[in-house]
Amino acid sequence: MAQRTEDNLQTAFMGESAAVRRYTIFAQKAEDDGQPQVARLFRAAARAEAIHARNHLTVMGAIGSTKDNLLAAVIGEQQETIGMYPIMIGEAQQDRNDRAEQTFSWANAVEKGHQLMFERALAAVKAGEEPEATAYYVCRVCGNTVSVVEPEKCSVCGAGDSYEEVV
Repeated sequence: MAQRTEDNLQTAFMGESAAVRRYTIFAQKAEDDGQPQVARLFRAAARAEAIHARNHLTVMGAIGSTKDNLLAAVIGEQQETIGMYPIMIGEAQQDRNDRAEQTFSWANAVEKGHQLMFERALAAVKAGEEPEATAYYVCRVCGNTVSVVEPEKCSVCGAGDSYEEVV
């Protein structure tokens, strides 16, 4: 595949992926504002953008076996926690932007946990086993992800009663 087309697929994937998140967040805001029809429109558009992103990723050949995908997830989380977020945290500190520093720090802490979860799942899959069945809970404030027991207080951001189960 020509480099230009590969670059375009990557750019399109990133744009569609960002739109999914943006429209999902906009849908929640519309719900909060008492606009359920607008929320439905945003959710429908988000679903369509997710399909576009999946199609671009498929053409790029970036979807592998579950084992390959877990390895890619481990590497991606590691790149964020070792390279991306520490730099962003430092720059936010230099810029004296406490809110940006906080969101970057929260994300960095959560991504470390994701990396460990992906590593455990990858080890199980490599061993020919099914990863241990568990529930996952995500903090609505910072995104901290935990399994099995829903904590009363988030260990990353300190929020209380902030976890929701992910099915």
